[in-house]
Amino acid sequence: MTRLGTPYGSRLDRTRPVRFTFEGKAYHGFAGDCIASALAASDQWVLSRSFKYHRPRGIMTMAGAEANTLVQLPSEPNVPADLTPLQDGMMVTAQNVNGSLENDRDAVIDRFGRFLPVGFYYRTFMGPRQDSWLRFWEPMIRRKAGLGIVDVKAPHLSFDKAHLHCDLLVVGAGPAGLSAAISAAQAGADVLLCDDNPEIGGSLTYRRCDPGILFSLAAKAAKLPNLRIMTGTICNGWYEDNWLPLIQGNRLYRTRAREVVLATGAIEQPAVFRNNDLPGIMAGGAVQRLLRHYAVQPGRRAVVLAANDDGYDCALDLVEAGVELAAIVDPRPNAGDRAGELRARGIGILAGAPIEEASGTRGNKHVARVRIGSRWIDCDLVAVSVGSVPAWQLPCHAGARVGYDDATARMTLSLPVGAAVRLAGAVAGKSRLQSAMADGRRAAREALERLGHGDPPDVQNEYEPEPAAWAQPLAGNAKGRDFVDFDEDLQVKDLRNAVKEGYRELELVKRFSTVGMGPSQGRHSALATARIVATGRRVGEVGITTARPPTGPEKLGVLAGHHEPLERRTALHARHLALNARMKPIGAWWRPYFYGPEDRIDRLVREEIAAVRNGVGMLDVSTLGKLEIRGPDAGAFLDRMYTMAHANQRVGRVRYCLMLNEMGTVIDDGVAYRLADDLFYVTATTGAVARVQADMLFWNAQWRLKVDVLNVTAAFSGMNVTGPKAREVLQALDGDIDFSRDAFPYLHGREGMLAGLPVRVMRIGFTGEVSYELHCPSSYAVALWDALSEAGKPHGLRPYGLEASRMLRLEKGHILIGQDTDALTTPNELGFGWAVSKKKPFFVGKRSIEMRTRLGERRRLVGLSFEGASNIPGESCLVLRGGNPVGQITSIGFSPTLGHTIALAYVHIDDAAPGSKVTVKCRSGELVQVPVIGHAFVDPQNVRQEM
Repeated sequence: MTRLGTPYGSRLDRTRPVRFTFEGKAYHGFAGDCIASALAASDQWVLSRSFKYHRPRGIMTMAGAEANTLVQLPSEPNVPADLTPLQDGMMVTAQNVNGSLENDRDAVIDRFGRFLPVGFYYRTFMGPRQDSWLRFWEPMIRRKAGLGIVDVKAPHLSFDKAHLHCDLLVVGAGPAGLSAAISAAQAGADVLLCDDNPEIGGSLTYRRCDPGILFSLAAKAAKLPNLRIMTGTICNGWYEDNWLPLIQGNRLYRTRAREVVLATGAIEQPAVFRNNDLPGIMAGGAVQRLLRHYAVQPGRRAVVLAANDDGYDCALDLVEAGVELAAIVDPRPNAGDRAGELRARGIGILAGAPIEEASGTRGNKHVARVRIGSRWIDCDLVAVSVGSVPAWQLPCHAGARVGYDDATARMTLSLPVGAAVRLAGAVAGKSRLQSAMADGRRAAREALERLGHGDPPDVQNEYEPEPAAWAQPLAGNAKGRDFVDFDEDLQVKDLRNAVKEGYRELELVKRFSTVGMGPSQGRHSALATARIVATGRRVGEVGITTARPPTGPEKLGVLAGHHEPLERRTALHARHLALNARMKPIGAWWRPYFYGPEDRIDRLVREEIAAVRNGVGMLDVSTLGKLEIRGPDAGAFLDRMYTMAHANQRVGRVRYCLMLNEMGTVIDDGVAYRLADDLFYVTATTGAVARVQADMLFWNAQWRLKVDVLNVTAAFSGMNVTGPKAREVLQALDGDIDFSRDAFPYLHGREGMLAGLPVRVMRIGFTGEVSYELHCPSSYAVALWDALSEAGKPHGLRPYGLEASRMLRLEKGHILIGQDTDALTTPNELGFGWAVSKKKPFFVGKRSIEMRTRLGERRRLVGLSFEGASNIPGESCLVLRGGNPVGQITSIGFSPTLGHTIALAYVHIDDAAPGSKVTVKCRSGELVQVPVIGHAFVDPQNVRQEM
């Protein structure tokens, strides 16, 4: 073990040992370790094999930004070992190996690299025969391609989604992000701060700096109740209107922010020299993370390649951690200002001489020495600090353009004017600590000004001058193995050869060479690639390839969300259970199928139907979708969404609604009750209300009418009191609504008080009887149900369930969306021409149904009577004409009111007239001739429902 004592190891809980295996060998670490740190503490530095040449690879950044540290868990491939917390009993294996990690049989490919030049696959896999690709090359490539193994039998995990809203979202909790979040929260803004690390602080947790700075910032943040901090949270993209997905564990937060500050920091770049990929060669930041986060001494004798102050800080940290410093190599002509501090400690500095080559132990399992000029220096650690680039991915999603400052050799980012996104800290080119913190406050001030939060605090100019970066030479080593893209095993010569092939544009070079296509997505190769491709041009003219969401990998389960079935219960669920209801899931809702013992279903359903036809029944319709359409353009809006006219609908009236899609297909129906000139209460089918609301919002995003669409399905409960005695039940309750026939006609609505409870009442006729649909706030639903039940006792009121409701509507020929309609059904096919306004100039689907009408109808939904039939078909049984299928039965059942089976079915248009005979094929294969009936089997004149 190479563990250091305290204060090293800020993430470790040394009282909790953790045991795990890697490649079948037992190891142990501590709680707080990641997989890579625990292995490094046991001197296991090889974690994987490279994609193409199967070279040994190990830690490079300790930031999860490259393929080197991807490992396999039993049920999950491509796990970043330098980010994934260690768990007790974890079984970890290496990826992309043929045989074992230590003895990979495919490592022999590295010896034949000269025969695998860049783009060789475009030529090699075309022959020699025309079918060579399918017969030989593709099977071979599929066996070799890909990283990790997918376990198709992996257990299901729990995933979830949630929504967040804030005034300001700050991404990145380093010095700049913390400063921005604190400044904005102190000014009164609602601030959300997220970071992918398990703690706040960013570079303050591992870089060489005053620990009091982080302590002070953390203390200020803790005192702000309007500042929410989410650690271990990845912001994986930026989308239009400041919509950002935040992933915390297995939960996706869909986040909408009015303003965004991106303080995502910078990405350390690797040095390019021969064998720069050997385990033990890592970024300076990785060395400091191992030291301070995990108390791991990353080597015993180190060489530090320091082209900036960060490199000198890393060297000092190594010395203080007990690591022998063989040399500091500063490739700049003049050593940095920090050189004197190290020389005073007796450490030699080699200025103006970059590392040209590294050499490894047997099998290249670890770095053993490096060459500077003609001098070889033995070492087991090479810490590289040669510069960084802004973390450009999220800014580019928000429209930022990448540039390059030739004078300072730095990549730059510039946002479009008026963007609701700010950059702060290292991502904005402010790499020095005080400058980064000042830049965070500056970004907060600009965001607060746009938010209108009073007078934001003044920000003094505290910026320090930024030093020029070192532009490392990229001439390439004559022997190769100077890797630019570690994911794809691409060397300098590969990219130069791609340019020689004629691919001068970066996007073409990417596709020809695959540079930037690996897991790191160009984080460590983009700048070097641009400089190589820019031969004879300015680097800024070449740029980088397009960055698109997601920023990093994301599990499909996170996108899918929870897979457990949703369960919803109405406010009356307990009342149904108390009445011995047989509950069934209908979509997400549990609803009463009928009331009484299971073994008496047929008799009980018939009794429930009879109660409605002869007395009075009550149905819980709380699951109906309910929408409130508010605003001065509410009527005009519904005119465009539905087929009937609503702009001229009078207040207090109820009108049927039929919704079409752009194809002219019926997708929903309901009723619209006009409560005021600027307010409609609209019902939708239970399963479609979410889609209806989404369609409404989608269309109005284009129309820009002055309306608001609010889904109040859960806020309101509904009860349908129906039957010849329904009016008597309601009149028995105290209230201010007159339920008499003249005062409350059919297709009217009333608001008022009933039994001391606020209600909205609509007189509609789904059952064909006198019906009143009562809606009330869900908190009053039980009280209203109880009051109606008590008032209905003298009249024999009986609750009825879904099966009785289904048959009652079938007897009236009323349709069910999704059962009696399909993806092509038009209003005319349903016989609903009366529900389509001929005068409106536009509604969704109008043009399509006019075109489809001109093409002619082929089918029509009609009623079928099976009175006296020798065999009874089932739903979906075919309707034949001339022996060919022309339609199918959509709904069928025994009508206790009529005493025989009835059905709705699609028939050929020429057979749709009442009295026609059609042929139905039963499940047994028997053909049955039955007559066509009009839609309404019971009371076709609608006398009963208008009484």
